[in-house]
Amino acid sequence: MARNILFITADQWRADCLSALGHLVQTPNLDALADDGVLFANHFANTAPCGPSRASIHTGMRQHRHGVTANGVPLASRHTNWALEVRKLGYEPALFGYTDTTPEGADPADAARNISDGVLPGLDTIVHHGKSIWRPTAWAAWLSEQGYPVPDKTMELFTATKGKTDERPAPLRVPAELHDTRFLIDQAIEYIEEHSEWCVHLSIFRPHPPWVAPAPYHALYPPGELPPFNRSPSAEAEGRLHPWLAHALEQKFGPAPNDEAVVRRWQASYFGLITEVDHNLGRLFDAMKAAGAWQDTLIVFTSDHGEQMGDHWLIGKLGFFDESYAVPLIIRNPDEAAARGARVDAFTESIDLMPTLLDWLDAPVPGQCDGASLLPATLCGSLGDGWRETASWEYHFAHAAQTLGLPPDQCRLHVTRGTDFKEVTFPGFPSLQFDLREEPGERRATAVP
Repeated sequence: MARNILFITADQWRADCLSALGHLVQTPNLDALADDGVLFANHFANTAPCGPSRASIHTGMRQHRHGVTANGVPLASRHTNWALEVRKLGYEPALFGYTDTTPEGADPADAARNISDGVLPGLDTIVHHGKSIWRPTAWAAWLSEQGYPVPDKTMELFTATKGKTDERPAPLRVPAELHDTRFLIDQAIEYIEEHSEWCVHLSIFRPHPPWVAPAPYHALYPPGELPPFNRSPSAEAEGRLHPWLAHALEQKFGPAPNDEAVVRRWQASYFGLITEVDHNLGRLFDAMKAAGAWQDTLIVFTSDHGEQMGDHWLIGKLGFFDESYAVPLIIRNPDEAAARGARVDAFTESIDLMPTLLDWLDAPVPGQCDGASLLPATLCGSLGDGWRETASWEYHFAHAAQTLGLPPDQCRLHVTRGTDFKEVTFPGFPSLQFDLREEPGERRATAVP
């Protein structure tokens, strides 16, 4: 039997956004994948935002060890990664999408401004669908081949709408059959149909902003029928929880708009983009079955980090709240003896993904990895005794050092998250302790000097 890998990362997908978990967003194809595999219900990213988190995913290392503390900070070449290790086995791991990797020697300031187009060493770039909405070169070139008029300002491909915005979001001008999600997954399908043994990393841009969905996905979730926000009565009340949070809620980027209707339209589009990704993944899964690859392929679906989406009066991925770090993880092992429809509630983390991929290929796990393989759970539906009892993650905010009056090396936090508690430590601020039994929404905490 061939041993293929389909390693899928969506960008900025909250853990709760699966209909299999009771959320209103419809993800029937991922639900079916979970029914045919294992859903890891307490999976957490090790850091945020994108570049640092993906460094942990690709190296199996915690942030304080790989050193990527912000977008644009280079990943040191002394660290190996899953793609380099897979290549040692004779595979040619193929990339469809992007990896948010800044190469060693690059200027971090330039890379952060431009959103680095660097690719993780070891990957063959089949389609580089870059992260920058100002330079969607592969997608724009393909659109031109289809006869679609590409605007001079290519950002409009992501933002220009048809019709007026009222209570519901307006649809994207680009139709769904030409959208970036459809484009990328079409390219992956073509590759898989032409190869018998393969290792594919499919890195999907959505549901990352801009939150403008094409029809019919823009209208699936009426803004007036969406779940309530998890937040205090006001941003000012929220900020009283901690000095760092008060600072974050006063910045240009980070706070949610005061106009709730705007956030509700963003939320509706965010859910619509998620359902669009799910629909196209269903097409990919059907193509794999038709090509005879379904029973040869380990499938891993996850995300780099979550999204606040108005919760705690924040937008984006930052800080210490679960909304920014809890992400989905589904793994389907094709082995005949594998577990089907199991749910694992033990804490798992992004650092476990590299060991899992290598374990599937019977490859040794490098000593640099801080995580452990999840493959045993795909066979028996459990990680057993002795597995970690907490999840942990880190976040750096050195960009705010001057404003906060702290040395850059003190502008960081560390979270330890258990089933009933959560502790957030800051070198330069009081720490926080949450009792999640009493306050699962994390709106109240005890400050610890």
